[in-house]
Amino acid sequence: MNSEPRSRDRRRRDTEHRLTHDIDVWVASASADGVPHLVPLSFDWDGEALLVATPTDSPTGRNMAATRATRLGLGHTRDVSMIEGEVEVLEIDALPQERGDRFAARTGFDPRALATPYRWFRITPRRVQAWREENELPDRALLRDGRWLV
Repeated sequence: MNSEPRSRDRRRRDTEHRLTHDIDVWVASASADGVPHLVPLSFDWDGEALLVATPTDSPTGRNMAATRATRLGLGHTRDVSMIEGEVEVLEIDALPQERGDRFAARTGFDPRALATPYRWFRITPRRVQAWREENELPDRALLRDGRWLV
């Protein structure tokens, strides 16, 4: 399928729609010695950053805490938004109650109620790319250095 490419402005709106309405995202991280790890995690978007939670001692938790970086895949392979982000690590009790409640209501998952130690990871996009087909690859960059290009 090779339909007309969407404008960059349309792709930004589509990406923002996914951030607002989707619940899960693929989270890629790597250990200090370069071992990759990929998992799906639930998230909440507050208009500036994605909030995810994962066990403190999981590969993803350890990797993001050590490197403070991640790459996210939002959507399907033929309609994807790739987000590179800076990671802020927050202890599970460091998040305001209402923010944790919002995450739990949106995702159906409340890590604060579990016996396993979890952390919050707040991911601020630094780079966003979005495309469906090959014809959208040349203009796939939508955000660079934390600033929207469109």
